[in-house]
Amino acid sequence: MTSIESVHPPSSESFRDEKYDPESETQSFDENRIAEVTGAFFDDLNLDKNHMQLEDDSPYPEVRSAVANTDDPEMPVNTIRAWIIGFLWAILIPGLNQFFSFRFPSVTVGNLVAQLLSFPLGRAWARVVPDWKIFGVSLNPGPFSVKEHVLITVMAGTGSGHASEIVAVQRVFYNQIYNFSYQWFLVMSTQMIGFSIGGIARRFLVAPPSMIWPANLVFCALFNTLHSQDYAGMGTRGGISRERFFTYVFIGGMLWCFLFRALSVFSWVCWIAPNNATVNQLFGYQSGLGMSILTFDWAQITYTGSPLVTPWWTEANVMLGFVVFFWMIVPAWYYTNTMFQAHLPMLSAVSFDNMGKKYNVTAIINDDLTLNIEKYEAYSPLFLSSAFALGYGLSFACITATLVHAILYFRKQIWVQARRSVSEQPDIHARLMSRYKQVPDWWYVVVFLSMFVLGIISIEVWPTKFPVWAFCLALSISFVYVIPIGMIQAITNQQIALNVITELIIGYALPGKPIAMMMFKIWGYITMTQALQFTSDFKLGGQYNLCAGGMALMIVSGHYMKIPPRTMFWCQVLATIIAGTVQLGVQAWMFTNIDNFCSLDQKDGFTCPHTQVFGTASVVWGVIGPARQFSKGQLYYPLTFFFLGGILAPFVPYLITRKYPNSIFKYLNFPVILNGTGLIPPATAVNYVPWAIVGFIFQYVIRRRHFSWWIKYNYVLSAALDSGLAIGIIIVFFCLQFPKNGTIGAINVATWWGNTVFANTADARKVPHIQNPRGVPFGPTKW
Repeated sequence: MTSIESVHPPSSESFRDEKYDPESETQSFDENRIAEVTGAFFDDLNLDKNHMQLEDDSPYPEVRSAVANTDDPEMPVNTIRAWIIGFLWAILIPGLNQFFSFRFPSVTVGNLVAQLLSFPLGRAWARVVPDWKIFGVSLNPGPFSVKEHVLITVMAGTGSGHASEIVAVQRVFYNQIYNFSYQWFLVMSTQMIGFSIGGIARRFLVAPPSMIWPANLVFCALFNTLHSQDYAGMGTRGGISRERFFTYVFIGGMLWCFLFRALSVFSWVCWIAPNNATVNQLFGYQSGLGMSILTFDWAQITYTGSPLVTPWWTEANVMLGFVVFFWMIVPAWYYTNTMFQAHLPMLSAVSFDNMGKKYNVTAIINDDLTLNIEKYEAYSPLFLSSAFALGYGLSFACITATLVHAILYFRKQIWVQARRSVSEQPDIHARLMSRYKQVPDWWYVVVFLSMFVLGIISIEVWPTKFPVWAFCLALSISFVYVIPIGMIQAITNQQIALNVITELIIGYALPGKPIAMMMFKIWGYITMTQALQFTSDFKLGGQYNLCAGGMALMIVSGHYMKIPPRTMFWCQVLATIIAGTVQLGVQAWMFTNIDNFCSLDQKDGFTCPHTQVFGTASVVWGVIGPARQFSKGQLYYPLTFFFLGGILAPFVPYLITRKYPNSIFKYLNFPVILNGTGLIPPATAVNYVPWAIVGFIFQYVIRRRHFSWWIKYNYVLSAALDSGLAIGIIIVFFCLQFPKNGTIGAINVATWWGNTVFANTADARKVPHIQNPRGVPFGPTKW
């Protein structure tokens, strides 16, 4: 087979650790030329002129290190082997994840596991299965190829997401049991509309070289490492091979920290003063601000994403937001007892009543789950912890800041890409992908229209109380935000969340309708995230094909790994249909065959924790409604002014950099600053501070001082640590937690000091600053 390249590959001299010399003619770059080659018609902070080349490869060293700049169009990809293994994963992984999602403790089998296990399966198929032909198609076309591996992994990553949770909540909370047609129409509509949105947006989110999608580079590095791919972007550094490096780190990551849980929650200051409430509030990791700084658990460090992947300037923006909002504003807000938060833990993901207890939703609703005003007024208003309340404010600000930021910085980029076809991109990878037939836009339009009809049928034929106009409004939110949010994610590795704004809008528009609230959230937010996931997959494997939200990632996958776009399209469509159907089937079987299913005292642990949280949120936002929390005169009304702050904030760095283009203000990105801490709660400082420290070491220090090491090993290191963690968690779950309901080692290993010291603190007990006398309420007297 011949290797097809549009031009000769760059020489290895391009990757030496040379410092940028502005006087050198060979490294002086015309700004217009840079914009044309990168497709970035904005000040691209990911562009490193110290290690940039404009010909024959990506101008981004991150992409060069993980993605080959060559392609073999005759390499097997659309094979029976790939489809059979891919369909098996599309059945097995979504089915297992659906089954275990209803149990506590639970485990999630990610597509990284499928990526690892598919490799020996494909190799075994190539070795064992005879080369017979079915209708002229070979069962064994030869060695297992990297393109087949990518296709299988993409199929393994499909699933119905949160849509199936609506079905479970309807059964558990509202006693609504509709037939399989309703469930299938609902799930397919949310998934496939996301797919179509991602496909339509591919010219903006996949085609430009500047849309690098950092998270995908880890998968690319792992694919190329497993298949021993060699390419110029790896550099010429000596030392052990990538394959051996991956093996060593993978084994170490799998074994690390499972017998010493205190290394995960390393709140060492709290161990010294376990009963001092103030010390634990400041230094604790479970309900405090996490000023203890350290953790040695890769799962904690990567909770918000791998620090080895996210660009350092992005990590710095996130930490700026974290320090200002959570280490400065939150404690000031908390200790002054503004909005009565000092009676609660400083950081908590649950809502409280005026006794400091978890808010009892059942105490304020009627038998039909509508709000009982008399019971509500006799019980309590709803209170949030300081961190949780501020998180809502930051979400409000981020929604408006994202649109303003996109208009100020990306308007030219969007206009140029709207007029440029996907075959006119300057990227080497786009030129290589131009050999394959593209997916026409009308395919995505057909998918959208058909799924739009299914969505209308599901909300009109069955009594959901969700009007068509609200359905259209939810989809409009997905369409409006998918491009600006997708561009920010593709550049920064940070996704802006729309869950709060969708809950707020529908809570005001349709108060007292919890089912409608959940549906609006699914089509307004989850559909967009699905689109971006599919788009990302397209960049990884088959240039421009994907769906909305999740679809963006899949499109990116196809682009980087040179998967034919039409093959990727059908792979995504068929695998999504199979996965969604399997998940609904597993859920129906569990409700029918497991006794006392979704009850809090279910003997085998099938308490449905995610369903309980999702259902409670539907009552809080759909029954109580935001009007009783955020309207004028209500306790959290001041948080609505964050919307105005989000509008104004992006103008500050924009106007300053117009006059001083090289000032430090060019690195400020307010959507990232405001949204970077969006996982707090349930995330805490343990998920941010160590993440930033690791990012500073690898993405700033090592990248600047040991670039050749970084370009060879950085993404392989991230893939190895992620892989070891994924396999290790599954082994621990099935060996220690799942058998005997987690009682293995309960009287020995689980009770030694290293596994209990972090739990015997005021931080773990969530002790508030002001402890009311028992039975004495706090807060306003009227609500």
